[in-house]
Amino acid sequence: MAIFYNNQIFSLHTKHSTYQMKVDRDFLIHTYYGPYVGDMDMSYLIREIDRGFSGNPDGITNKGYSLDTQLLEYPSYGTGDFRNDCLRVRYADGSQVTDLKYVSHAIKEGKYALEGLPAMYQGDEKAETLEIVLRDAYKNLEVVLYYGVFENLDMITRACKIVNKGDEKIHLLRVYSMCLDFNKKDMDFVHFYGRHAMERIMERTPLHHGIQSVGSRRGFSSHQHNPFVILCDNDAGEEHGNCYGASFMYSGNFAAEAEVTQADCTRLTMGIHDAQFDFELQPQESFVAPEVLLNFSQEGMGQLSRNYHKAIRYNVCRGKYKTARRPILINNWEATYFKFNTEKLLDIAREAKKLGIEMLVMDDGWFGKRDDDVSGLGDWFVNEEKLGGKLKDLVDGVNEIGLKFGIWFEPEMISEDSDLYRAHPDWALKIPGRAPTRGRQQLVLDFSREDVRTYIFDRMCEILESSNIEYVKWDANRHLTDVWSALLPAERQGEVFHRFILGLYDFLEKITQRFPNVLFEGCSGGGGRFDAGMMYYHPQIWCSDDTDAVERLEIQYGTSFAYPVSTVGAHVSVCPNHQTGRSVSMKTRGVVAMAGTFGYELDITKLSEEDKQMVKAQVEEFKKYYDLIQNGAYYRLTDDGRKSPIVAWEFVSEDKKEALVNVVVLHTKANPMLHNVYVKGLNPDMWYQDEETGKKFTGAALMNGGYPVPVMGDDYQAVQIHLILCE
Repeated sequence: MAIFYNNQIFSLHTKHSTYQMKVDRDFLIHTYYGPYVGDMDMSYLIREIDRGFSGNPDGITNKGYSLDTQLLEYPSYGTGDFRNDCLRVRYADGSQVTDLKYVSHAIKEGKYALEGLPAMYQGDEKAETLEIVLRDAYKNLEVVLYYGVFENLDMITRACKIVNKGDEKIHLLRVYSMCLDFNKKDMDFVHFYGRHAMERIMERTPLHHGIQSVGSRRGFSSHQHNPFVILCDNDAGEEHGNCYGASFMYSGNFAAEAEVTQADCTRLTMGIHDAQFDFELQPQESFVAPEVLLNFSQEGMGQLSRNYHKAIRYNVCRGKYKTARRPILINNWEATYFKFNTEKLLDIAREAKKLGIEMLVMDDGWFGKRDDDVSGLGDWFVNEEKLGGKLKDLVDGVNEIGLKFGIWFEPEMISEDSDLYRAHPDWALKIPGRAPTRGRQQLVLDFSREDVRTYIFDRMCEILESSNIEYVKWDANRHLTDVWSALLPAERQGEVFHRFILGLYDFLEKITQRFPNVLFEGCSGGGGRFDAGMMYYHPQIWCSDDTDAVERLEIQYGTSFAYPVSTVGAHVSVCPNHQTGRSVSMKTRGVVAMAGTFGYELDITKLSEEDKQMVKAQVEEFKKYYDLIQNGAYYRLTDDGRKSPIVAWEFVSEDKKEALVNVVVLHTKANPMLHNVYVKGLNPDMWYQDEETGKKFTGAALMNGGYPVPVMGDDYQAVQIHLILCE
């Protein structure tokens, strides 16, 4: 067993960690989360002190006992804990105080599921569930805390359900999914910020008194802040130090907040952002909060990342393409934008086939009146005049060439210049009488409405069933503004943000079940919805609209802290790059894109013969290394290039018999410094051979002495070192 209860102590054990809490005076007190401590009762760490202006709970005369000074498992508002809370409720009488006390618990085999929400599932792993019931007896409000324990993955999941068991309606003003209290403050806060075309840039700052907060109020998890954070020792690195990760399995508004308190304790909370959140619960109704994936590593951020990679790859991603080999694709967007027809696409397909590429994806512009980004969204009818025939004719033509066929959709969006908007203007998110804010000349469909989802679902199904379509790129190119639904009364408009995401998940569940053999790739202007929640439905997500290989080094570095390579959509694009104007060698572009699902984003018919031969070689290399890249352990060997003159990363097979080291040298210098890259994860006692040079090294030599990086003759040059165990 991984979950134990004895003498009011709950102990949750994984292979390398222990999470513990205690029922103390009917309050649920957090006692410990960290390295495995076995059967030790860690409640000796609970201490009492009379701290001025920290009040005492009802019925407790001991001035040293205050909720304001204890480590709490799920703090609520209004009963003397003045720190950040997880639950705020407005009751019918206008009060907002909730006093939660322990009632009962249950330990169950297997992993809990969440109705209407994505969550880690058990799969082939052993998992157990702990449910703890807390109750405010005065208002008859019940909170069910869920804990899922994956012993071998060192993963503990957190979620909760709020149940109104009273006789009057209530309004939830804040429901966070998790609180994690520490009795120390000497830690760093690591988060991943960015913008469109430059997402998930790692930033690390020491904790300070007050609240450090990241989040999104944009309706999506966003390009600006990713719903994944780390708290770690000040001196923690890739291979040493205590690290605590929290990944929010949700694709909408979120908040992650770290607060250092008056007593130098730290509180980490995570959940749905409470901006414009006001959710009504009638008597006997319940609200389920999304899941947080917690992970602890005593071996630094490298091991923390590998723990998340394995959990997401095998226990979050689902369906055929969870582990099946993904096709190497070419997308026509940067090749043609809106200007294409069937013959142009077939030309690309013919050339792609010669070079070993396996799928052609037709991007935006194939439907309705859609020759630019001003019109047509919502009119999901094939523009046969533009294509010069039926969609099936194009798909059959691509298949006859020997390629699979994929297609682009943007289901959540609508153009005002569309037949759908003219017929149903109330289907868009906008406030009556107020001019809406537009993004990319489009509005957002109200996916909280079932009638809207049903219509779009039927249109997508008709397209997908019309021909042999094996891939869908699902895009969403703006964030939510003017959030108001025509179907909800005024007092329930605070539910729209969350109901939109619930509707999106409902749609995604239905369409992925309807088309189990289709590979769905998520996208929101690139990485604007790159989160574990979306990975439950989309096993890969377009990492960024920025396809510049040098920029991608920084983007993919930050992405690697939480997300496996198998989820990272990465393509080779044309140079000069369409976003930055930078030119980088075809070889380097290929090496960088191989740290993902791999494909091409260019007009392959216009490449030089030399570049075409390079593409052919890259395709063969990626196929050769596919299992190692997708399934191997991932190691960051340098930083993202902001300090290091080189950027290097590595894939190591599970049996440690093979490794692929990737290095990009950023800038050449006159009279240059010499660099070694220190390989990781090998067997120190075994001999490895560099496949290209034939040179042999012990694992210990490569890890401690390093591999000499060749001196490059130009900026942004790359090298791959394939190491094979000597027989």
